[in-house]
Amino acid sequence: MSETARAVRAAKPYRTISAAALVRKLGPLLALLILCGALTGASDRFFTADNLLNILRQSSVNTLVSLGQLVVIITAGIDLSVGSILGLCCVLVALLMRSGVPPLPSVIAVISIGTILGAINGVLLTKLHLPHPFIPTLGMMNVARGLALVISSGFPISELPSGFRFLGAGTIGWVPLPVILVLMFCGAFHVFLSRTTVGRDVYAIGGNPQAARLSGVPVDARLILVYALSGLTAAAGAIILAGRMNSGFPLAGVGVELDSIAAVVIGGASFLGGVGTVSGTLAGALIMGVLRNGLNLLNVSAAWQTVVIGIVIVAAVWVDILRQRAAQKS
Repeated sequence: MSETARAVRAAKPYRTISAAALVRKLGPLLALLILCGALTGASDRFFTADNLLNILRQSSVNTLVSLGQLVVIITAGIDLSVGSILGLCCVLVALLMRSGVPPLPSVIAVISIGTILGAINGVLLTKLHLPHPFIPTLGMMNVARGLALVISSGFPISELPSGFRFLGAGTIGWVPLPVILVLMFCGAFHVFLSRTTVGRDVYAIGGNPQAARLSGVPVDARLILVYALSGLTAAAGAIILAGRMNSGFPLAGVGVELDSIAAVVIGGASFLGGVGTVSGTLAGALIMGVLRNGLNLLNVSAAWQTVVIGIVIVAAVWVDILRQRAAQKS
């Protein structure tokens, strides 16, 4: 080896992945595999093709909502309104079709409404200079849920067109259509976050918003965008849920905000911002789906399931804190 080659090699050492980064990347997948293995041993009904497809189908709504929650949490924000926006959009899409509007225009209208409601969260946060996204999204959570109850008079709107129901309950071959739609959204969000300038800006804002602003990043516009994306994915989840349930009901999405936050944090994102991946969030959403499915197969009551999910959320946040402390020490 020449002296020049040795000098270049010394100047550019091989990149190494820290233990913390490796755990953040592979931890959610490993946890998912361990959970699946434990439930396979606990119930002979778990590891069957029908049950696994059922898990994927039931996890599709939370996965979609979690993708929107991911981009918000990467900016060190939080969106508490996603469940209520989902419920409102679920009612609106059913009401539009019951009023004679064809399925496709109804879907487009509701996706637009969800996106606008999400964007309003971003506008309230940035233009009113509110101290934390907790405030506008909490307000929107109550407004959207109230509108859903008012518009529907508190009753579900059922008997939707068969063409629309295909979005939530149909299959292509043996694969449920919602699973295909979720994978498409995952691909789009992965490209957005990892391959675009706007996606890199989102990570920069979460890492240090002041530094991002000084470097020329339009922070307010990016924040409005990420909350709009969160509203969009909530509306998409509403469409799949309404199609699967064949109705739009005003209490749809209750608790979805907590499930989506848990999925994102379990997937390796940090409440402090600047960290998070689509693959991790997908694994986190599947962990939530597998856990609920396994508890049902083991005949655990709904009340105890809520307790278990709460413990999982606290544990996920605690692990995130430990990761942050480890990163600060290294």
